Amino acid sequence: MSRRVVITGVGMITPLGHTVETTWENIKAGVSGVGLITRYDTSNHAVKIAAEVKNWDATQYMPAKETRRRDLYQQFIEVAMQELLRESGFEVDKDKPQRTGVIVGSAVGGVTAYYNEAETFITTGDPRRITPFGIPMLMVEGGGNQIAIHIGAMGASYAPISACATGADCIGHAFDLIRMGRLDQAIAGCGEAPIIPIGIAAFDRTGACSRLNETPAEAVKPFDKNRQGLVFSEGAALLALEALEHAKARGAQILGEIVGYASTSDAFHITAPDPEAKGAAIVVQAALDDARLTPNDIDYINAHGTATSLNDAMETKAIKRVFGERAYRVPMSSTKSMTGHAMGATAAMEAVFALLAIRDQIAPPTINYQEPDPECDLDYVPNVAREIPIRHVMSNSFGFGGHNVSLIFSQFND
Repeated sequence: MSRRVVITGVGMITPLGHTVETTWENIKAGVSGVGLITRYDTSNHAVKIAAEVKNWDATQYMPAKETRRRDLYQQFIEVAMQELLRESGFEVDKDKPQRTGVIVGSAVGGVTAYYNEAETFITTGDPRRITPFGIPMLMVEGGGNQIAIHIGAMGASYAPISACATGADCIGHAFDLIRMGRLDQAIAGCGEAPIIPIGIAAFDRTGACSRLNETPAEAVKPFDKNRQGLVFSEGAALLALEALEHAKARGAQILGEIVGYASTSDAFHITAPDPEAKGAAIVVQAALDDARLTPNDIDYINAHGTATSLNDAMETKAIKRVFGERAYRVPMSSTKSMTGHAMGATAAMEAVFALLAIRDQIAPPTINYQEPDPECDLDYVPNVAREIPIRHVMSNSFGFGGHNVSLIFSQFND
């Protein structure tokens, strides 16, 4: 079977807002979510900035007892799930619960809980001080498990992990399961809460982090000649995917259609991308082939765009290799310039942005773009959002280990 798959709902919490629409309005306006870290004392740290979720109080969304049983990344997933269910009317058929799946993951899982519990254990030396909820808090599929329990979904429920491409692979797997006929509907996406001292310090040791602590809002500079690196972020994004006939049967609002998915590996280096962009170019072409589209059909590309020196040059090269001269005429922007980099969750966030770009016919900007880099010479929609006709959007995600994922979303036409 090969069924059409549509998106009927989204939910999101990011450093730019606790809802999809609040986040999207800030994205279109070019607002940065980066600021000084408030989560811990950074006085002895080289990196003092991150894109934290603002005004966070988990008890606004769940009972206080429940907050103590969930890692922060799982709490973010709960918020996104509540919005998705509220806005979409998505529910499980009680006669066929096995036809609903949950493919929701996390690249790093419950590292916040793990860090806190390890610190308690090391400090006290008392194993009785460890929470009995430590293991479910740590599990990378724990957020998805909570969704399945909440809605009663008894279909496939698992979490593919592919570093910063995790959210995109989760969406791609759900897409495949539905179009093959194994499921009728699924919730897919990712949540992350990686802003902990050791996490940022470890990334900074690889040379991947921006240290522009004096000007946090200007710290993420994708594709700019003077880019210094990524900024850690957090949050969650979820999508409701359904077979077209299933969505129609329940009268669902259709936000868009997913038409292409591909995933490859560089087989090159554990952290650095292949400078020749072979794996990335293969995944871009494979997604186009899967969607039965050509480069001429793509109206906007949401780039991975981490603002690291290696990634941005590699991604530019990949698009040139596949798109040829068309590469110079396709707007391609990095919304990470505003959201920061929420590891695997950013890929899911960017999938939502791709759908909203189609809905509003607007390409979001790459903010902080000031000085062109000869190695990055495409149209990055510098600093200001642009109104353009958009039918098809490509969203690319890459990750440590050589993971490459490309998704393609299209305007829905019956």
